Amino acid sequence: MTRTIALIGPAAAGKSTLGKLVAARLGTPFVDVDEMAWPYYGQTGWDLDRLVDRIRAVGRVAAEREWEPARAHAVEQVLADHAGAVIALGAGHTSYTDPSCALRVRTALSRADDVILLLPSPDPERSVALLRERSIAVKDTDWIRDGHDFLAEWVAEPLNHAVRTSVVYTEGLSPEQAAAQIGTLRPA
Repeated sequence: MTRTIALIGPAAAGKSTLGKLVAARLGTPFVDVDEMAWPYYGQTGWDLDRLVDRIRAVGRVAAEREWEPARAHAVEQVLADHAGAVIALGAGHTSYTDPSCALRVRTALSRADDVILLLPSPDPERSVALLRERSIAVKDTDWIRDGHDFLAEWVAEPLNHAVRTSVVYTEGLSPEQAAAQIGTLRPA
């Protein structure tokens, strides 16, 4: 029986890197929502041009809030369409200010066998510092937009902590060691 494993957490937590390794270990498909969600967003009327236009018009933080229903829809569809896969959900796919969107995602994730929250450290401040360092090095961004710290928001995100079946702290682990932990976890 194949398990559906959802990897959640802030940007630069290693969801895509570890997801590929876990999927290879388990012999299951890997789905990176950040790489394939645009058709799902399109089903709700969102495309990259609309998002960019909204960011220009109202700023990144407000545009992210407007885009929440599209992200929730993508999560619902990916979980429905890719049962039995290892699924990496980008940071924004589990971060909502709209309670109805959070409920939709919570319901969709309840269908996964494992929902693994990836964080560098149990200390939130340390996690934010390490994630910012990784984000700057790998993605050339500190995730602070319009005075808002998205990394701090994603680390503290209540939905991540509510839906997770396990947490894997990655500081000090190689990707292979972290993937081995994820691949052997069972639902709580």
